Amino acid sequence: MDIKLVETEKELKDAYDVRYTVFVREQNVPEELEIDDLEEEAIHFVGYSNGEPVAASRIRFVDGYGKMERICVMKEARGLGYGKDILLHMESVANAKGFKKSKLNAQTRAVGFYQGLGYRTISGEFLDAGIPHVTMTKTL
Repeated sequence: MDIKLVETEKELKDAYDVRYTVFVREQNVPEELEIDDLEEEAIHFVGYSNGEPVAASRIRFVDGYGKMERICVMKEARGLGYGKDILLHMESVANAKGFKKSKLNAQTRAVGFYQGLGYRTISGEFLDAGIPHVTMTKTL
């Protein structure tokens, strides 16, 4: 997968399309919650496989953390390591900007995935867009 830091309108549209497909269509997140007022302060990423957008994410810098958000992979591209690839890429960007810690709100069904990449749970379970989540952190 080729991971791009979003620089063009087309790349941003591709990232939003992946997010819409995964979160709104597949997971029934309300559309008005998926694209929020934090988009402009975020750095966006999109992953391409054979020229097609298959993964997306964004990162913001909040309270000393690289806050990893909206990490998703299209259903047909799961199990190929793309989620890991895009998250590690985001971590390297955060680290290059001087951030030594990352944080994310993980859907509870994905906790094992994030634990395998060195994240640890620091919160109890909570609902975000009607989906159970926990907050996890990692030292970069």
